[in-house]
Amino acid sequence: AQKRPNRAWCIDGETLEPYTPKERDFYTTDAFTERALAYLDEYADEAAPFFLYVAYTAPHDPLMAPAEDIARYAGRYDAGWQATRAARWARQRELGLYSAGTTLSDAEFGDWDALSAAERREEARRMEVYAAMVDRLDRNVGALLAKLEELGELEDTLVLFASDNGGSADVVDIGEGEIGTMTRWTSVKRNWANVSNTPFRKFKNHSYEGGICTPLIVHWPRGIAAVGGFVREPVHFVDIMATLVDLAGAQYPTEHSGALVVPMRGASLLPLLAGEPLRRAAPLFWAWSQGKAVREGAWKLVSHGGPWELYDISADRTEMRNLAAEQPERVERMAAAWTRWRDRQR
Repeated sequence: AQKRPNRAWCIDGETLEPYTPKERDFYTTDAFTERALAYLDEYADEAAPFFLYVAYTAPHDPLMAPAEDIARYAGRYDAGWQATRAARWARQRELGLYSAGTTLSDAEFGDWDALSAAERREEARRMEVYAAMVDRLDRNVGALLAKLEELGELEDTLVLFASDNGGSADVVDIGEGEIGTMTRWTSVKRNWANVSNTPFRKFKNHSYEGGICTPLIVHWPRGIAAVGGFVREPVHFVDIMATLVDLAGAQYPTEHSGALVVPMRGASLLPLLAGEPLRRAAPLFWAWSQGKAVREGAWKLVSHGGPWELYDISADRTEMRNLAAEQPERVERMAAAWTRWRDRQR
């Protein structure tokens, strides 16, 4: 993520660049919500089902948030990386998010106490702003849900909320001034990213769980059999299209405007919402940067620019026990499947 001189801003089919908002308190998270609320009002009287996609950019860097939101988190992260990670791990276990045998991965941050007072203040501020961005995002999602309720649509609207990747260790630091203000473009960086990805290893751009395992929160009161529970089945963004086509009873096209359409991949998630097993015919695959992975049932084959590693995710959720040497035939078979999948993408 870098500052770009064109400052593009797109509204429907129109691109404005360079774009300078008139409002001095302009904030993209709020602006996206305002546009989405307007769409919901515009089509409120139509009988046809609607599809609304809201792609918030927060909490991606730059770390910027309204001052009043940052103030809510003043002092919250003064205890540092280790204490915050330990508290999150304890909370996750209390909620039953992970099984009793799950192991916390090794820390990938430094010694908080070795920092100077000024360094600790800046690092704490970094996370205060990040938390403020998440807080603002959360309230904006709440505004969308409130609008659906106002329109009488909330009970029978499928809402899917997800993040595109795990916490990012990318280092961006441009400009001067305090973190959170317009003159300073900076990122969370490695240490807090490791905390954000508790209990997993690694970060965005990796295919370990710290890079690809993110929550999918699903809300649909009239369509979900068991409300308020955890579903352990791994799913992928390729499953979203299959789910929506299934739900709408639509026919997936084979061509559009004379061009062939890539065949639909993934499995419909509707069986999971009904409390039934997911019917997945093929493994899940990942490939990004140096990262690559295959998930077949409980087994995961993963690499980041090096040899393949094999993990039994059902017994080793945080990928701490590499079984590749013990099961070379499984590694070879899954690696061959990944290669065939990769070659089909070209």
